[in-house]
Amino acid sequence: MKRILSFVSCIILIPAIIAGAVESDKNAELFQAAVTGNLKQIQATLARGADINVMNNSTNGITPLMEASANGHIEVVKLLLNKGANVNIKSKNAGETALIKASIGGNKEIVKLLLNKGADVNAKLTKGEYTALMCASGGGYTEIVKLLLNKGANVNIKGISAGETALMKASVGGHKEIVKLLLEKGADVNIKSNDGSTVLALAKKNGRKEIVDILEKAGANQ
Repeated sequence: MKRILSFVSCIILIPAIIAGAVESDKNAELFQAAVTGNLKQIQATLARGADINVMNNSTNGITPLMEASANGHIEVVKLLLNKGANVNIKSKNAGETALIKASIGGNKEIVKLLLNKGADVNAKLTKGEYTALMCASGGGYTEIVKLLLNKGANVNIKGISAGETALMKASVGGHKEIVKLLLEKGADVNIKSNDGSTVLALAKKNGRKEIVDILEKAGANQ
């Protein structure tokens, strides 16, 4: 009798197992299409019921929207947003958002799309290290910095472990125009990192003479 019941249970479970595998396959196809920018495949997998906000465990738990944003697939981003992708969902491991991914990659048009869809301009990684503004400032992406500032990005947010700000990142990177933009928007020129370093000290340490001149004119102290 027990063997019969066990056999019946297996028969009952088989459809559920198959359904789960099919669901997993659809989601895997969707994610892979976002990686490669395959618009037709994304449309097809969504039509078959793939989860638009699926997180891929093999890539730190990021979503198709994050992947497309990072890789500059603008048409894919447009499609996913129009289909209701969550613009502010965070990756499982690092807490990245699509906006942070796009800012790191220097993808200006995608940053614009995400902001227009309500992306949180001040979202931070899970451990609080970086915002989109910090990433764009450190990367030297002036136009992205402008977009983020115009949407109200906080210029004085500090990372938790090092205590860096967007101004520090731009200064160390030698991005003169971004330094000017941040100062115009009220960046604290005398803010200190967690080890007590000022923006001016960091600029001098990295040999950024032009930045040093700008900071000193703005009232920076050593």
